[in-house]
Amino acid sequence: MKKHISVFIFILLLVNSFQAQSWKFLRNEFSFGLGATSFLGELGGANKIGSHNIKGIKDFDFNATKPAVQIGYRRFFSQNIAAKVGFTFGQVSGNDAYTDEKFRKNRNLHFRSPIAELAIQVDYFPFGEYFGHIYRSNGVVGKRVNNISPYLFLGIGGFWYNPKAKYQGDWVKLRPLKTEGVEYKSISVAFPVGMGVKYAIDKQWSIGLEVGLRYTMTDYLDDVSTEYTDKSNEDAMTQYLSNPALSENDNASWTAPGQQRGSSKSNDSYVFAIFSLNYKLLKGRLNLPKF
Repeated sequence: MKKHISVFIFILLLVNSFQAQSWKFLRNEFSFGLGATSFLGELGGANKIGSHNIKGIKDFDFNATKPAVQIGYRRFFSQNIAAKVGFTFGQVSGNDAYTDEKFRKNRNLHFRSPIAELAIQVDYFPFGEYFGHIYRSNGVVGKRVNNISPYLFLGIGGFWYNPKAKYQGDWVKLRPLKTEGVEYKSISVAFPVGMGVKYAIDKQWSIGLEVGLRYTMTDYLDDVSTEYTDKSNEDAMTQYLSNPALSENDNASWTAPGQQRGSSKSNDSYVFAIFSLNYKLLKGRLNLPKF
């Protein structure tokens, strides 16, 4: 009996040793993902004053959620550290019509914008990455290796955006209109930060979920940042898209030139939530024991 136990323990140690070294043969991973976006900025949101950052998750607006697609490549430098390069394309949007907060409801602004993001991030797997095998020996069930690998990430990237609003049935580019009298660029910097989890199907295939907030270096993702400007000398389209307010009677002055249109205290942010299918390239021959 003791001999059998000793052999069994030796097998488990051998398996764990192979498992610990297997990442060297599976350093490179490609992924394809589908998911959704959410916008954190001045427009739309819940029925209260909004926020641009992580505190603004409570301002999440399901009506403004849009689809996103991602392709990526990840390389492991150890069991715990990896770098991922990803290209994500999606759309963000916001609409004051979706909220009952009185100032934003009266402001009546809306927008949508494509987001094309190229970013690199560092992934930290605090418990390492697992491959999910079940080992058996002589009918005795061995230890089940954890299939689940959570991780945290932080990165930097660039993205292109192009806010538009609807006017008489057509979506019009807002940046050329200078609705606040400001000229801004259509390319900016983003700082992805978030968490994810992977579930190993076998040593090469896995599925995952990653949720990341993108802090940006622009407050014009939604074309709103500072105050109303006098557009009385502009064409009817520019006047409307700069100020489509529902102002009546005592609240007409809320959207007069010089009044607050947005808030420049914080830049805009957006969120990507991506479900992914991941495939590892096998380098050389990986001889994991099979039981």
